[in-house]
Amino acid sequence: MSGTTTAAAALRRRAAGAGANRWVVLVVLCVSLLLVAVDATVLHVAVPAVTEDLRPGGIELLWIVDVYPLVCASLLILFGTLGDRIGRRRVLLLGYTLFGVASGLAALADSAQVLIVARALLGVGGAMIMPATLSILRQVFPDRRERALAIGIWSAVAAVGAAVGPLLGGFLLEHFWWGSVFLVNIPLMLVSLPVGRVLLPESKGDGKGPWDVVGALMAAAGLFGVVLGVKRLGSGESVGSLLTVLPLVVGAALLAGFVRRQRRRTYPLVDLKMFGRPAFSTSVGCIVLAMLALVGLELIAAQYLQLVLGLSPLETGLRLLPLTFAAMAAGLAGARMLRRFGPRRMVCAGFCLTAFAVVLLMALGRTDECALMVSGFVLLGFGLETTLFGAYESMLSEAPQEQAGGAAAIGETSYQLGAGIGIALLGTVMNAAYAPGLSGVPGVPASASASAGHSLGEAYEVAAQLGGSAGAALRHAARDAFVHGLHVTLLVSAGLLLLGAVMALRLPRVMQCESSEPVELPAPRDAAESRVSV
Repeated sequence: MSGTTTAAAALRRRAAGAGANRWVVLVVLCVSLLLVAVDATVLHVAVPAVTEDLRPGGIELLWIVDVYPLVCASLLILFGTLGDRIGRRRVLLLGYTLFGVASGLAALADSAQVLIVARALLGVGGAMIMPATLSILRQVFPDRRERALAIGIWSAVAAVGAAVGPLLGGFLLEHFWWGSVFLVNIPLMLVSLPVGRVLLPESKGDGKGPWDVVGALMAAAGLFGVVLGVKRLGSGESVGSLLTVLPLVVGAALLAGFVRRQRRRTYPLVDLKMFGRPAFSTSVGCIVLAMLALVGLELIAAQYLQLVLGLSPLETGLRLLPLTFAAMAAGLAGARMLRRFGPRRMVCAGFCLTAFAVVLLMALGRTDECALMVSGFVLLGFGLETTLFGAYESMLSEAPQEQAGGAAAIGETSYQLGAGIGIALLGTVMNAAYAPGLSGVPGVPASASASAGHSLGEAYEVAAQLGGSAGAALRHAARDAFVHGLHVTLLVSAGLLLLGAVMALRLPRVMQCESSEPVELPAPRDAAESRVSV
C-alpha cells in the first residue's frame, strides 16, 4: 500500500514538474523564433555597407538579400515532415547548429559568393527551426486554451523580431562592421543548444510507411520555382520574361505532381485530407490573404515615408513601430479574445478592422499627418495580428498531432507565399496607377517621363538631371502620382481584406476545447535521462 502511495506521489511531482516546464519550453521556442525573425530583416540596413566592402554585382546583391527567404520558404515542408519522421527536437537542434555555423561564415565572408552561400545555409537552418517550434508547441500544449495563449506569445515575439531586425542592424552598424549583424546570433545559439537539449521534449509522428524522399524534393523544388518567380515579379520584372515565367511554370508543375503523388500514396508525406477540413483550408487561405496585405502595404508605406515625406530610414522605422506594438498587444490578448468570440468572429473582425484601417490611411497625402498615420498603423497592426492569430490557432488545432510538423510547415509556407504574392500583386497595382500620372508633364521629354515611370526614386533622379522648371514639374508630378497610386493600392487591399472576412465565415463559430491528457515533459532532475542524441 505504501509503495503504491509513494509511486502516486512521485507521479504527481513529475506531472507538476512537466506543467512548470512547458512554459520554459515556450521561452526556448520563442528565442528560436526571435532569431529567425530578426535575421530575415536585419540585413536590410546593412546592404550599403556590404556593397561598399564586397563590391557585389547587381545580381549578386539581389541574391544576397533574397536567398535567405527563398531557401527557407522552399524547404519548410521538407523539414517539417522530416521532423514528424525522425523527431522534431532533433531537427530543431540541428537547425540551431547550422544557423550558428552559417552566421559565423556570413560574418567573416570576404566575397559576395561566400556571403550568398552563408545566407543560403541560414535559410536551411531557418527552415529547420520554424516548423519545429510550432509543432513542438502543438505537442507541449495539448489543452487548446493554454495552446492559444502560447501561440499568442509566439506570434507577439514574431512581431517583435520583424521590428527589431532593422533597429538592431542600425545600432550594430554604428559601432561595428557589417558582419556583426550575423555574429550576434552565435552566442544566442550557444546558449539555445544546451538549454534546448535538456528542456525540449522529443516527439514524432506515427512513423508508418517510408518517408517520401522524392515527394519532399519535388515540394522543395516546386516551392523554390514558384517563390523565385513571384519574387521576380515583385521586383518589377516583366511578366513575359523567360527568367520569370520558367520558374513559375516549372514550380507549379512540380507542385501539381507533388499533390498527385501524395494522393496516390498509402502513407503520404503530407496528408492532403487536412485540406478537406473547412477550418484548416480556410485558415491557410486567411494566412495568405493577411500576409498579402501586410507585406505589400509595409513596403509601399516605407517608400511613402521616405520618398514623399522625406523621412530618414531610422525615422521611418520609428513611424512603423506603432504597428508592431499593436500586433504584440493583439497577440497577447488573442487567447482571451478567441475564447470569448470564437475563431469565426475573431478572424472576420480582424479582417474588417484591418480593412477599416486601410481605408482610413487613404486620407494620407503629400503632407505629414502623424496622428492619422499612427492611428491607422495601430488599427492595422492589431487587426492583422488578430487575423493571423486566429488563423494559425485554428489551423494548428485542426491538424492531427502526428501531422503537426507538416501542418506547421504548410502554415509557414502560406505565410511566405502570401508575403511574396503581396509584394508582386500590390507592387503591380501601384505601378499601374503611378506611371500614367507622369505622361505629358510640361517641358519633360517622353523618354524622361518613361524612365521616371519606373519608380518614384528613379523619377527623382531624372528630375535632378533635368533641373530647372522641368525637373521641378516632374518631381511634383511624380509625388502626386505616387500618392494617387498609394490610394488605389490601399483600395485594392481593402477589397482583398473584405474577401478574407467573407472567407473567414467558414471557420467554426466557437472554440472547441478538447480534453487531452497532459504531455509529460522531462522534469529537471530527470533531464539527463531524456536526452536524445542529435
